[in-house]
Amino acid sequence: MPKLKLPNIDDVVAIDIHTHAEEPCGCHPDDGYDDFQAQMAEYFKSPNKHPPTVPETAAYYRSKNIAAVIFPVDAERETGFRRYNNYEMIEAASDHLDVLIPFASIDPHKGKLGAREARKLIEEYGVRGFKFHPTMQGFYANDRMAYPLYEEINNGGAVALFHTGQTGVGSGMPGGMGMRLKYSNPMYMDDVAADFPDLKIILAHPSFPWQEEALSVATHKPNVYIDLSGWSPKYFPPILVRYINSILQDKMLFGSDWPVITPDRWLSDFAKIEIRDEIRPKVLKANARKLLGI
Repeated sequence: MPKLKLPNIDDVVAIDIHTHAEEPCGCHPDDGYDDFQAQMAEYFKSPNKHPPTVPETAAYYRSKNIAAVIFPVDAERETGFRRYNNYEMIEAASDHLDVLIPFASIDPHKGKLGAREARKLIEEYGVRGFKFHPTMQGFYANDRMAYPLYEEINNGGAVALFHTGQTGVGSGMPGGMGMRLKYSNPMYMDDVAADFPDLKIILAHPSFPWQEEALSVATHKPNVYIDLSGWSPKYFPPILVRYINSILQDKMLFGSDWPVITPDRWLSDFAKIEIRDEIRPKVLKANARKLLGI
């Protein structure tokens, strides 16, 4: 497959920096994956009872004239759920590059094997970013075990996107499905930002209960951005809105967390909160465009 092409960003109204890719329905009846997805849909009150496929996602975003960064989550070691293979996901997305920007995901526990995969994905396929979920993957972001993988991402000029804060994954399930919230404190990403000052880092989501930690890291480290996915904007804490409107206006990124939260819902609620008019285009498109180099 040839290197991935980027959408014509001039033609879209926004860039959703945070959407999830899932395999076609019913792939994992043997490992509890479908039960997990049903719980997630209930937690977020999602209209999708099973995650849409990559082509279905592309069709939705095309209809809204929005570009979307899309990625799987490789957490098979910690969850037992077979990962959506990066190469399969990219192949599925390759027919929809007018709206999709594929990122990949590699569990840092895969060590040198994972680092080699990242290098190949960047050099041969043109992948522009990697998704990490410390809670689902069971690691602290500043664990030196992950550094060889970060080095490949950094050397390739790609983005590292980290889940931060509480997660809906496992919420309400026995023991929270074994998910440990402590791993996703954004302060652990501060070490990564200091040790890799050229690595472009996104802290995903309003980072409850560590919102001020996330704002502190993004304010202090030039290479750290925040995406606003996973929450309806009507629930944004006042301090987050204040920073969007002021010193972090060039580092805030629109993200929905599709399919559990749709852009329709997010954008509708974003229009109702007090964001300065000149800042809205930055959040919706310009900041992501600059970060991705499009």
